[in-house]
Amino acid sequence: MEIIANNHHTDTIVNTIHCIDCVIGMQQLPDNLVDLVVTSPPYDDLRNYNGYAFDFEKIANQLFRVVKQGGIVVWVVSDKIKNGNRSLTSFRQALYFQEIGFNVHDVMIYEKKNTPFMRSNAYTNCYEFMFVFAKGSPKTFNPLKTATARSGKEKLVANKKADGINKKVWGELNTEKTLTNIWQYAVGLGGSTNDKIAFQHTAIFPEKLAADHILSWTNENDIILDPMCGSGTTCKMAKLYKRNYIGFEISEDYAKIAIERIKLLDSMPLLEF
Repeated sequence: MEIIANNHHTDTIVNTIHCIDCVIGMQQLPDNLVDLVVTSPPYDDLRNYNGYAFDFEKIANQLFRVVKQGGIVVWVVSDKIKNGNRSLTSFRQALYFQEIGFNVHDVMIYEKKNTPFMRSNAYTNCYEFMFVFAKGSPKTFNPLKTATARSGKEKLVANKKADGINKKVWGELNTEKTLTNIWQYAVGLGGSTNDKIAFQHTAIFPEKLAADHILSWTNENDIILDPMCGSGTTCKMAKLYKRNYIGFEISEDYAKIAIERIKLLDSMPLLEF
């Protein structure tokens, strides 16, 4: 486990988990280094994060500095519900990101297939937000696709005018379409990950969630940062898909978990495309 020193160069910072406060860690990164951030902060004290807190505004400001023009921050977050009242911390954070210069490129939903959280007087809460903040216009977008229900030739509506009459012409239906911005994942062992050691961390998100964002917003050899990397999911997926990664984690216990999970990849072949 390495800790950044002031004389470290970028090539010794990447592809390493650093046990360090992420604000201090990011302060030692050059401007405009990072292509993508995928992270989930310890929001609203919903989990006991080994007693650590985080300075949201300092983190957001450093993210704006280190992310490249055209780079993306994916901020996975939810809100505490107390006495029937949502905190809306997530929206306050999103507005702050916007105030400091990020575009709110998308507000995506991470839907949990098998959520255990139920309320007696409201519908089952089954989602978290995935705010997608862009520094300018995204420089990379590789849209994930899904098969369409129908394909082949079909008469399609064309030139519909004010008279409301449908005029149809023969056209070719696409065999696939871009995904919607609601992504659904199973959670728990076998859903979030098959790495049992990951569950020594109290709050992990699915490996496929990280992988889908990595594939969407980056290309091979890009640099991906998780400033609060926890059990190391983002960094593990970055390595698996041939990207470079930087992980900051203030808790030594969690940093050790992240390092152990990434080492598991050394015995596996990297994915080929």
